Amino acid sequence: MEAPGTATAVGLALGWAADQLLGDPLRWHPVAGFGRLATAVEDRTYADDRLHGAVHVAVLVGGAAAVGSLVARSARHPVLATLATAAATWTVLGGRSLARESEAVAAHLDAGDLSAARLQVSHLVSRDPQTLDADGVARAALESVAENTSDAVVAPLLWGAVAGVPGLLAYRAINTLDAMVGYRNDRYGNFGWAAAKLDDLANLLPARVSGGLAVLAAPLVGGRPADALRAVRHQSGRHPSPNGGVVEAAFAGALGVTLGGRNTYGGVEEDRGELGRGPAPSAADLARANRLALAVSAGAAGLSVLVALARRR
Repeated sequence: MEAPGTATAVGLALGWAADQLLGDPLRWHPVAGFGRLATAVEDRTYADDRLHGAVHVAVLVGGAAAVGSLVARSARHPVLATLATAAATWTVLGGRSLARESEAVAAHLDAGDLSAARLQVSHLVSRDPQTLDADGVARAALESVAENTSDAVVAPLLWGAVAGVPGLLAYRAINTLDAMVGYRNDRYGNFGWAAAKLDDLANLLPARVSGGLAVLAAPLVGGRPADALRAVRHQSGRHPSPNGGVVEAAFAGALGVTLGGRNTYGGVEEDRGELGRGPAPSAADLARANRLALAVSAGAAGLSVLVALARRR
């Protein structure tokens, strides 16, 4: 039995607050455990074709949804349902930990320690950090803050509002699998296709909600909603991701900086398209980006509560 709308709404709000206060668990993180399980399953399902990749995704995402359904059916009492939703929400969100990583990058840049900043930013991005100068490190961190605010905060909240604990766990499984196998390289070009496409689909609406919230929140970081909206409308299509481009363009326009450009992944250079109009971001802009991300996160939390309550009625 699905948790009542009120229990879901309150649980989402409590889970969001726990993430903001505590960040990710320091040990025994369930998402890390899922990653280890996914690696073990990949040893049995891998083959260089799309069908095996689709089976891999179906088994793991279906398993996560089944666990969520079992939890929801077991937590019939409203208090238990609220606590179960709060715990699942805290587990799948990553907003506070994202901000901490960004703050650490900014601190290294402020101290003039480019080597440490490069090492720190490698926790956030997959591009080659040794090719980045100080501005490149700041840009990489800011782009990660933008995209992961959507992927690791807004999207799970919205999926939780729509589908409760099963939605939270299934979405996190989808996003984790995309991060693990959704690369266009020799090993995962075919096998990871299903994971990448399912992640695109799962984030289609959340990315646009994230972009819209960033547009509305632009004045909180000294920006103009019109500039952010213009960047989304006219520049987001330059980005290779149908979702990442929307969020990054909104953040670039709201912050008055230029994101995108050429990045190097595994020695291969890729043009990500320029987004926004303004100077390259600096360490100071990372603090502004974190404030914008928090505003977007809070807006998404409020919206998810309203959606959950609307489903109850």
